[in-house]
Amino acid sequence: MSLSKTESAYRSLKGQIEDLTLPPGAKLGEVGLAERLGASRTPVREAIRRLAREGLVRFAPGEVAEVAPISLAGVRALFEFRQILEPAAARLVTRDGCAEPVRIAAFRALLPELEAVRDRFGAPGAEDAEPSDVLRPVPVDEQAVRAFHALTERFDQALIAAVRNPPLAKTIADTRGQTARLRAIAHAAPGRPALSLAEHLAMTGAVVAGDSERAAAEVAAHLDRTLRTVLDGLTRGDLPASVDVRM
Repeated sequence: MSLSKTESAYRSLKGQIEDLTLPPGAKLGEVGLAERLGASRTPVREAIRRLAREGLVRFAPGEVAEVAPISLAGVRALFEFRQILEPAAARLVTRDGCAEPVRIAAFRALLPELEAVRDRFGAPGAEDAEPSDVLRPVPVDEQAVRAFHALTERFDQALIAAVRNPPLAKTIADTRGQTARLRAIAHAAPGRPALSLAEHLAMTGAVVAGDSERAAAEVAAHLDRTLRTVLDGLTRGDLPASVDVRM
């Protein structure tokens, strides 16, 4: 089934915002975007409004829309929120998986794929890693990195799909746009993808093993390490566009 013009424009713009092709502060002129996307201005305008509702675009009075800036305060607030939601979701999913194994089937399928990518990464163990490990160069296969990015997305979607509580699942899903572009910043740090892979192996392994408290703890540790890496990337000031670094 073909996508509507608005949905197509929305997905294209969202993907470019998430991978920082359209970085924070980038102007979103309807005419230029319509020409670039091969669409009329109406679906582009609707896509921009949808992205604004998700917090990825902002409108300044009298100015063209722009990609929403990233601030240290906003990043901290987002991760504080995620630290409440996602460890709780991991705990619930793991408990439910013990009673209904089908509920965690996606995690069981994911585990050997993560292990296969690990063999190509030479990833450090998450439990032994130091914060400085995120800055340590680790030679990796670029195809393995792309495969890993797809697997992290599958982990997130599996967690959302397996949560019995619809409001909790929706709230986690609603943070995905902001989370995705911060992940791009985190994974830009040398060595971070390999360390994140080790963390995803630990999280997935805990879910599959039925250890709900360890699953929650591993998710919390992953979020903490990711936050530190993102903040480091922001404060180094090496992003491709202006970033609000006020506390």
